[in-house]
Amino acid sequence: MSREYAKAVGSRLRAIRIQQGLSLQGVEQKSRGRWKTAAVGSYERGDRMISVHQLSELAGFYGVPVSALLPNEDQLPPRERRPRTVLNLEKLAAAPPDSSALVRRWVAQIQRQRDDYAGHVLSIRDGDVRALALLHDTTPQEFAERLRSWGVLETSFPEEHEPHEPPE
Repeated sequence: MSREYAKAVGSRLRAIRIQQGLSLQGVEQKSRGRWKTAAVGSYERGDRMISVHQLSELAGFYGVPVSALLPNEDQLPPRERRPRTVLNLEKLAAAPPDSSALVRRWVAQIQRQRDDYAGHVLSIRDGDVRALALLHDTTPQEFAERLRSWGVLETSFPEEHEPHEPPE
């Protein structure tokens, strides 16, 4: 999805540049070399992801709000429905203390970062299970099975009405 999103952002970047009557070389000249022709061209083709900071700076250069550089919902490809990985925190609290201690500490840290202490479940990224498996010196599949055996690992599908979120 990130490649498609980069292309959609790039299309908006190109449209704004053209509306302002600038060529890629014109952007480099007007910005006094801050925005290189090759970099802006790569962003516009979607070959390269632009950071939020750079997008903000480019919006300032063009004199438009950042939202003007973001694609509209109808310009995005349909969202892929991937299962969401969810940890049941009540079941984690009842899991064997010796083998679940590291997971509990990790969950506590995530809750602090998110300032979320009331939840009964915690949604995590796909890579989190891989990282936890590595810390437990096992494969992601074996670690997921361990979490399932404790009743901690749940999988759900995102709701149809959830807004599209850009890739991480």
